[in-house]
Order: sequence, then C-alpha cells, then structure tokens
Amino acid sequence: MVLQDENFVSKEEFQAVEKKLVEEKAAHAKTKVLLSKEEEKLQFALGEVEVLSKQLEKEKLAFEKALSTVKSRALQESSKKDQLITKCNEIESHIIKQEDILNGKENEIKELQQVICQQKQIFRKHMSDFRIQKQQENYMAQVLDQKYKKASGTRQAQSHQRPREK
Repeated sequence: MVLQDENFVSKEEFQAVEKKLVEEKAAHAKTKVLLSKEEEKLQFALGEVEVLSKQLEKEKLAFEKALSTVKSRALQESSKKDQLITKCNEIESHIIKQEDILNGKENEIKELQQVICQQKQIFRKHMSDFRIQKQQENYMAQVLDQKYKKASGTRQAQSHQRPREK
C-alpha cells in the first residue's frame, strides 16, 4: 500500500485540489471576462485616440496653414509699411528741398524789394532834382525873357524915341 499511496491521492485532497481548480477556473473566467471588458475599453480608447489623433492632425494642418497665411500677411504688411515709410521719407525730403527753394526765393524777393526801394528813393531824388532843375530853368527862362522884353521894350522905346530926336 505504500506504493499505492505514492501514486494515489486521497479523496479529500483530490476534492480540495478539484475545488481549487474549479475556483481557479472561475477566477480565470472572471479574469477573462474582465480582460475582455478591458480589451473592449482599450480598443474603444485606441479608436478614440486614433480619431482624436486624426482630428488633432487636421487641426494642426489648419493651424499651420492659418499661421502661414498670417505670417505671409504680416510680411506683406511689413513690406508695405516699409515702402510707405520710404515714400514718406522721400516726400519729406522733397518738402524740405522745396521749403529751402521757397526760402531762397523769399530771400531773393526781399533783396529785390530792397533794391526796388533803393531805386525808388534814387528815382524820387532824381525826380526832385529834375523838378528843382526844371524850376530853375523856368525861373531862368522867365528872368531872361523879362530881361529880353525889357531890353527889347527899351530898344523899341529908344527906336521910337530916336526918330523923334531926329
């Protein structure tokens, strides 16, 4: 019996092992069900991750496109701004040159007005001198005319008187 004992197990031991096996099978089935549920959750989550990844990729592409457009516009606006600044500087430079020219012309006008004033004064002096000279000439002509008339009146009177003397 000793040999038999080695190859055989007692019924209680067998039942205990069998019970343990049944429990383990039940636990294994529970674990399998849990594993299946978790796999479903995982697959669902992976599906969501894939959908979200695709959506994220689309949004990333849209964002990059929008960012590129905004950068392009910003570059264009910056270029336009630089062109306007350059144009404004050119206009400002032109205005300064024109103001310098105008100031030069105004100074030239002032100088010419001074020359005109001096010439007016010279002209007035000449006119005054001319009037004085004319008055002097008229006075001299009158005096000479009166002398001539006196002289010719005296001659006529003498010529009228001379025949009487004869």
